[in-house]
Amino acid sequence: MTLDNYHYGTIGNCRSAALISRTGSIDWCCLPDFDSASVFAKLLDEERGGAFSFDVDEAYQISQRYEPKTNILCTSFDNGTDAFDVYDFMPRYHGEPGRLTDGTCFYPPELTRYIRLVRGRPVFAFNYDPRPYYAQHDAVTENNGEYLKSMTAAGTYESVYLYSDFDLEAIRTGAPITLERDGFVVLSYNQKLLTPHLEDVELSYQKTKTYWMTWSSQLNRQTHYHDMILRSALTLKMMTYQKSGAVIAALTTSLPETPGECRNWDYRFCWIRDASMTISVLTELGDDYSVRRFVRYILSLINYKDEKIQIMYGIRGHKNLTEQELDHLAGYLGSRPVRIGNAAYQQKQNDIYGVLLDVIARALVKFENHIDILEDVWTIVRTLVRNVEEHWHLPDKSIWEIRGDDEHFVFSKVLCWVAVDRGIRIAHFFNMRDYVDHWNMLRTQIYEDILANGWNEEVGAFTQSYGSRHLDSANLLMEEYGFINARDPKFVATVDATLKDLCRDGLMYRYRNADDFGMPKSSFTVCTFWMVNALYRVGRTKEAQEMFDHVVSHANHVGLLAEDIDFETGRQLGNFPQAYSHLALINCAHTLSSGEPISAEERLSNQLTE
Repeated sequence: MTLDNYHYGTIGNCRSAALISRTGSIDWCCLPDFDSASVFAKLLDEERGGAFSFDVDEAYQISQRYEPKTNILCTSFDNGTDAFDVYDFMPRYHGEPGRLTDGTCFYPPELTRYIRLVRGRPVFAFNYDPRPYYAQHDAVTENNGEYLKSMTAAGTYESVYLYSDFDLEAIRTGAPITLERDGFVVLSYNQKLLTPHLEDVELSYQKTKTYWMTWSSQLNRQTHYHDMILRSALTLKMMTYQKSGAVIAALTTSLPETPGECRNWDYRFCWIRDASMTISVLTELGDDYSVRRFVRYILSLINYKDEKIQIMYGIRGHKNLTEQELDHLAGYLGSRPVRIGNAAYQQKQNDIYGVLLDVIARALVKFENHIDILEDVWTIVRTLVRNVEEHWHLPDKSIWEIRGDDEHFVFSKVLCWVAVDRGIRIAHFFNMRDYVDHWNMLRTQIYEDILANGWNEEVGAFTQSYGSRHLDSANLLMEEYGFINARDPKFVATVDATLKDLCRDGLMYRYRNADDFGMPKSSFTVCTFWMVNALYRVGRTKEAQEMFDHVVSHANHVGLLAEDIDFETGRQLGNFPQAYSHLALINCAHTLSSGEPISAEERLSNQLTE
């Protein structure tokens, strides 16, 4: 497979999504939901996975862009004389009276390819090759006369329907088509009750475009990096799940951190940590709807006061995410195994309490007139702080989901401190002062323990875990979360030591010590953004700006970022697009645009009162 830098645009409607190559090929799409089995999976097996592309002769120049302020992707084909545009989108728009919708949005499990004639008489062929259920078995495509139905020939039954105003048999066989007018194809998980026509598709396109442009216009306007922030925000919004309020970590599974190796996981789930960080960013941007939906999702997960909280859940709130290997797929660039599900759901990661209570603290003002919700929230706050009190002193797997032995990770301890700190702030918000004295003592106990055991005098920095000499980029967030002042000599020294040890060619490792899969070989994109923020906070603003410019230069042709970057080639790796990377880009852009740095305490106070 000759892919470079993940030259994919993504489309989605807060239910499912698709990756579309720079040449207009749908190489990854799951229906009906984000975590459903794939219909097209060429991304994970070029020969067997299945795709939906256009065949044109070599005279055509192909370019790709997003419709401004939307998640509608346009791929243009032009040979100088003949030209056409393909507008790919998944319908999402406000519902109509009498129409069955979830809340106020219509978001069916379908994908539309709206094909517009620009000039001339272009000739192309469809290469339509769906392979439902992860291409586990061959598929059969039948021409019904009104639609093409593609279904699995054996094994688990799955099917999809394709509607079009082009000749269905020409689509099925890949026969040449001369474009003389606008046309469309609609790929649907469901059999349609009403056969779509061109005017329906045109209306769906306009309404979807209006939805995304309206959503974009309602965000808090940014004076610097506006376009970059908006593309990241649109990507994050796309990755929210309308039905529950969950937020997924990425749209893909099994894209490796290093090609040919086994560091490849399924990221189509809702990690409490990743999702909370995403929601915090959307809070700052003014997307109150997503914030409220996520809080309600959390309330649905934690039903009882003694609930054992997982680090991650399915998008519908399911708890069992059993990991399986798909041996029949070759894997991206031969990187196997291909995995669905994620065994990390069983891990204990004590940092999740802090990120969750942090986002709850930010979201409180969004529920001022909902006393029933606030009472549920207060119950969850007390449950989470009680969990911290019982577990903060124990080792865990921490943010990087080490699958080996548990350790006393400094980042986990810091985030336990954050959890209690936010609990105290929330108690003040609710005027529940009976809890404050006890929680104050707990917060002080955790703080003193971290200072005594997390700081390594010989290394001159806070290290990855108690007693370790290894450094960890996650500790760069200590100031961001308010644990330590940016000018504290211990934080400044940690930034210096981390930059010296973990930075390579302007990009950051997570850590450089061997884990249960060997030595990390790629840069973890979010860590570079964390270093940008840290450098800016300690006053090294020029270095921060240079590092920011460097890391964002690795985004692909439409501004999307994956999980990792290869140090040698600069190409992107890991699951794509990655919520971590885009939320961190937004945070950094805000930081660099903010002028004189303010303290973490000031930032926290502002967030709780706005």
